[in-house]
Amino acid sequence: MYKLLHIIKKLIPSKLFKKLQPAYHFLLAWFAAAIYRWPSEKLIIIGVTGTTGKTTSTFLIAKTLENIGYKVGYTSTAMFNDGGKEWLNDKKMTMAGRFFTQSILSKMVKNGCQYAVVETTSEGVRQFRHRFINYDILVFTGLYPEHIESHGGFENYKAAKGQLFAHLKNCKTKYADDSKKIIKVDGDIKKLNLNRVKKSLIVNLDDEHVDYFLNFWAEEKIGFTKDLKKSVKDVKIMPYGEIFTRPDGISFTTDKTKINLKLLGEFNASNAMTSIGVATAQGVPREKIKEAIEKIAGVPGRLEMINLGQDFTVIVDYSFEPNAFAKLYETVNLLPHNQIIHVFGGTGGGRDASRRPILGRMAGEKADIIIATNEDPYDENPEIIVDQVIVGAEKAGKVVNKNLFKVMDRREAIAKAVSLAKKDDIVLITGKGSEQLMCLANDQKIPWDDRVVTKEEISKLLDN
Repeated sequence: MYKLLHIIKKLIPSKLFKKLQPAYHFLLAWFAAAIYRWPSEKLIIIGVTGTTGKTTSTFLIAKTLENIGYKVGYTSTAMFNDGGKEWLNDKKMTMAGRFFTQSILSKMVKNGCQYAVVETTSEGVRQFRHRFINYDILVFTGLYPEHIESHGGFENYKAAKGQLFAHLKNCKTKYADDSKKIIKVDGDIKKLNLNRVKKSLIVNLDDEHVDYFLNFWAEEKIGFTKDLKKSVKDVKIMPYGEIFTRPDGISFTTDKTKINLKLLGEFNASNAMTSIGVATAQGVPREKIKEAIEKIAGVPGRLEMINLGQDFTVIVDYSFEPNAFAKLYETVNLLPHNQIIHVFGGTGGGRDASRRPILGRMAGEKADIIIATNEDPYDENPEIIVDQVIVGAEKAGKVVNKNLFKVMDRREAIAKAVSLAKKDDIVLITGKGSEQLMCLANDQKIPWDDRVVTKEEISKLLDN
């Protein structure tokens, strides 16, 4: 069916298709759900959205519930899990296509999952990929300008996220047994004796746009905040107060329970609170939540350290926009180090070109050496993308061929960074994280993993 619709799409003139696009996306979503027999009706579905923290929150929610004892599947920028196996995201898409999503939800049902965590993007919502998914819990991590060129402005971007929250009210009520398995219920009397799955919101109360999302309907609203005195009408408050940095992670206290997270970066306290909020909404005692979340060792491609015995630190991270860069440097500056060598580029395909010189300037101010390189150019000229990054770095005082290098081949750029690194330096490699593909012109995709390439280049260095 998908192939047939795709063929029909190719036959329709582009101008006419643009008008028909909403209907096309809607039909695809309906067909996908129908073919796989509406799998989201048989799972407790948790949708995670926001500008940053989606992937980490998705991973933490899934792993926390899993460590509590539930069977959980998830889809995210970093990884997929169908309840039977787990693998790295090889789609180069945060929210995968409708047929893949419905297919993996169907596998989760077959594999006995109780929960599915779905990282849900504004681009996905705009293409109706969220439709015919019966969400139960929506998680809002925070919002700031991103994908603005794609959406035609920040308000359109925010409104796209809002469509997901509006969708929750149209999602049918589900009932679960004591083990959180979704069950069919006949008759109102029986319903009274069973656990109704409440339609819930878990939101970041410290975000300036949170009121917009809190205005949407939900049966239960839980908000987490660093403000210990915060109060919001009809919202259950979960404060978490001061955050302490340890050599191997961070610690914070919520509801008199100290959480020792094995993740670097103060911002990860907020990400952890999403999973604590979800587990709380599901009636899990706080001590059990603590035990579960403290077992999680790390998130693929998010502040992931590559250590093969070299005498310098190497970190691979997904950061590709200004706010994430700022958080990354806040974390890195807490680590003992000499120089910082930063390898990064800019994404093509019309993705917020205005941020390229901003990233260059930020790195120029924070890093000692910059190596600007190719990332995911799509159909744009990669030389121009990298040159735009370099312009920003030069404005911050960096000098080409002295402490600013243009190396278009990404492997060569990583190799150069590793060769320049001295004892106790930090090498940052950002923009792709654990992504498995690099996107070039004419829809060409080549296998790629920054972590694998980095390990190969460090190994060569150590062998010499």
